[in-house]
Amino acid sequence: MTAITSTDILPLDAYEKVRPQTRAAIIALKRDRRLSVGPHITVFFECRDTMLYQIHEMLRAEKGGAAQLVGELEAYNTLVPNGKELVATLMIEIDDEKLRARVLAGLGGVEEAIAIEVDGEAIAARPEDDVERTTADGKTSAVHFLHFPFTPAQIEHFRRPGARVVFTVSHPGYGHMAILPPAMIGALMRDFT
Repeated sequence: MTAITSTDILPLDAYEKVRPQTRAAIIALKRDRRLSVGPHITVFFECRDTMLYQIHEMLRAEKGGAAQLVGELEAYNTLVPNGKELVATLMIEIDDEKLRARVLAGLGGVEEAIAIEVDGEAIAARPEDDVERTTADGKTSAVHFLHFPFTPAQIEHFRRPGARVVFTVSHPGYGHMAILPPAMIGALMRDFT
């Protein structure tokens, strides 16, 4: 994967013309990159296309121009897989405000209890270190950005037909797992270059 640069960014008026088609393409792309893990966690596996879309959308919403673009490139390029990893945005989604506060208060350190298992071998998540996601009183953030660094051998196992790939959360307050379906594994294989 290559980093996104300013030359990849369309001027706002040009982006507006292609936005409906771009949005439809990203929605279709994300179908095979979205995974529910238990009742409250949704994981989106990111790629260059999802980050390029996100940057365009941020520029469109905030209209900060070139000055804003520098910060957006810095923030979102860290979430473009480097060819040896998978990158995910993990969201703890709970509509009920009181329940959400209670769940988040009990999930401090959850970012340290996440892995992808490939045929039983765990690849531990490495959280983005831009900000601390767990407060001093043990409350976690509702959004986490995670990297899963693979070795060459683990990539080969991931690519093997019939590989069993499982996303796991093994926190005492949230023990859930989800098996990645074949279509998702196929989509994520493209992130290893």
